[in-house]
Amino acid sequence: MKRVLILSTTTGYQTRSFDAAALALGVELVYGLDQCRGLENPWVGHSVPVRFYDDPRSLHALARANAESPLHGVLALGDRPTVLASEVAEAFGLSFHPPDAARVSRNKLLTRQRLQHAHLPVPAFAAVPVDADPQALLREAFPESRIRLAPTKPRASAVGEVGNPESRLVSFPVVVKPLVLSGSRGVIRANTPDQFVESVHRLRHILDAPDVRLMKDPDSRTILIESFIEGREYAVEGLMTEGRLRWLAIFDKPDPLDGPFFEETIYVTPSRAPAAHQSRIVEAVAAAARALGLRHGPVHAECRVNAGGVFVLEAAARPIGGLCARALRFAAAGGATVSFEELLLRHALGEAVDTVSREDGASGVMMIPIPTTGVYRGVDGIEAARGVPRIDDLLITAVPGQHLVTLPDGASYLGFIFARGATSADVVAALRAAHARVRFRIDRELLLAGSGVAPAARHVRDY
Repeated sequence: MKRVLILSTTTGYQTRSFDAAALALGVELVYGLDQCRGLENPWVGHSVPVRFYDDPRSLHALARANAESPLHGVLALGDRPTVLASEVAEAFGLSFHPPDAARVSRNKLLTRQRLQHAHLPVPAFAAVPVDADPQALLREAFPESRIRLAPTKPRASAVGEVGNPESRLVSFPVVVKPLVLSGSRGVIRANTPDQFVESVHRLRHILDAPDVRLMKDPDSRTILIESFIEGREYAVEGLMTEGRLRWLAIFDKPDPLDGPFFEETIYVTPSRAPAAHQSRIVEAVAAAARALGLRHGPVHAECRVNAGGVFVLEAAARPIGGLCARALRFAAAGGATVSFEELLLRHALGEAVDTVSREDGASGVMMIPIPTTGVYRGVDGIEAARGVPRIDDLLITAVPGQHLVTLPDGASYLGFIFARGATSADVVAALRAAHARVRFRIDRELLLAGSGVAPAARHVRDY
């Protein structure tokens, strides 16, 4: 039986989704999880405790597992495990992205630098220490409300004009963001100097949170400031095979993502953008993947498109996160349905998957946003939402008693709604209709107590 190593955080939604795919393929899964050795193992198959901040020790533990029975493939779920996955592949002779590419792709600053070096469109950007005084930055680095960077010569690329030297100035509005967090956590738009100061202070508070400190990532002590990019946002899912990108789906994001925070809600495919527009997106993502050095494995890319070209915000060495992968199904030869997880496992094992294509019709997912900070108590209207035509499923991932935190401080969702239909417009309408039928009960008492204001009474509201 072939064995595939899946590296993931224990909080990842996707971990269990691979079990059915592995069973169908007759594949044994080995999980590398950042779990305590003393905890009961709730995952199917064997698991190895790892620490994503301690690659040498984790690699040693995984080497023992490989010695017991050889691994035949590796996948990373989420940004943090990608570097260890690349090191495992290099050490054990497996196919995956190179370590350097994995390190660059999970760091927003290194990504910007690598894309800029390849003459691909990037926003103007600057990196500063997390403890930098934002007032001092305004005085010293924002002359006339700008951060002046080294000018670059204008140069054309296949996916748009890089711009003239004046475009290498960070000017308001700006986006302040961490280098390594995911799910739009800590990403804040600032339109004015006062908002910039407030945003830096807020991001500093987020990066000082206990869960971020536990990551022990030195890159969490640097923040990125970059010009806000106007335009529509898209996501691209693809597979790299020996340096060649094969795109699987382009997702539209129908809700505008203009800030001040950037909470993603709906992904829907196929894209309704014109065919020429989609070709430019795919070409830009392929160019970005090559510039980052990605070679073999899944790629999840995010990009913004405007008259200046396609700006690739990230090209990660991993598949789409959360449970969003359930929005993707594929058809194999003979008409058999293949899940996205099964497709990833086949590719990790070196099987040819070029004949597999996305199913006909449209599909989409809504990541149910958290409307307010507080304690989750329950939800009503689930069956009514599931009864909406074209709704495929609705899953609530929040559990009663869970402390909910809104963006930009948090990075989770209440659950996921899935829909399928003849057109993308039908899918979006179904997702919105289903979301309108659910009501979440959230207790804001903890929020009020944490603010230092004693609540007069328990405050539970429906959202």
